[in-house]
Amino acid sequence: MGHSHGLRKGTRYAFSRDFKKTGYIPLSTYMKTYKVGDIVDVVCNGAVQKGMPFKVYHGKTGVVYNVTKSAVGVILYKQVRNRYIEKRINVRIEHVRHS
Repeated sequence: MGHSHGLRKGTRYAFSRDFKKTGYIPLSTYMKTYKVGDIVDVVCNGAVQKGMPFKVYHGKTGVVYNVTKSAVGVILYKQVRNRYIEKRINVRIEHVRHS
């Protein structure tokens, strides 16, 4: 077999849904309100591919800086060699939850 170099390589368990938690997404996920300044956890939901962040941000905590109809902008810090860089990502609300 060839090597896997795709965008989602190495995410077999990180992006998989829990046992008996597969299928539809509860409406309470969409009813939550996010405001600028809220602290949120970025946790990818494998059932929704749109607006999914890159795997390095899975499990990270950040601050909301922008709110749109179906997504939020989150400020996170990513370690690059010997420093932390501020990153701004736009993530759909299925992939975030209040911290």
